Amino acid sequence: MFDIGFSELIVIALVALIVIGPERLPRVARTLGALLGRAQRYVNDVKADIQREVNLDELKDIKSTFQDAAKSVEQSVTQFGQELQATGESLNQSLSGVAESRAEAAAQDSPAPGEIPADPAQLDLALEIKPAADAAAAAKAEGR
Repeated sequence: MFDIGFSELIVIALVALIVIGPERLPRVARTLGALLGRAQRYVNDVKADIQREVNLDELKDIKSTFQDAAKSVEQSVTQFGQELQATGESLNQSLSGVAESRAEAAAQDSPAPGEIPADPAQLDLALEIKPAADAAAAAKAEGR
């Protein structure tokens, strides 16, 4: 900081001893030491405040980076959810369309009551419907 050597310090001490005097020199040295200590503490406090501000700015930058990343992830998840929902709706529509077409085909191909169907799958369907119809007729006959 200052380019003061040991010989220059001795010259300054001798001049101070002559100018101030031997009685007041210890008191002046204590006061000068206290003032230098206060100045050092003040400088250290200012440095610490500046360092805190720099750290705070870095933390704000990191926070904004994380917030941007969180928004990006949120948008991705939202977009994926919308795509998934649209896919699910289209699958539901196609499944309901297939079920309706099968129901219409089964209604057209189903034999009249009492007929034996030619297709074995329709025979199973007719056999399942027949006992249910018989049970309904029996319940009606009993007066339920």
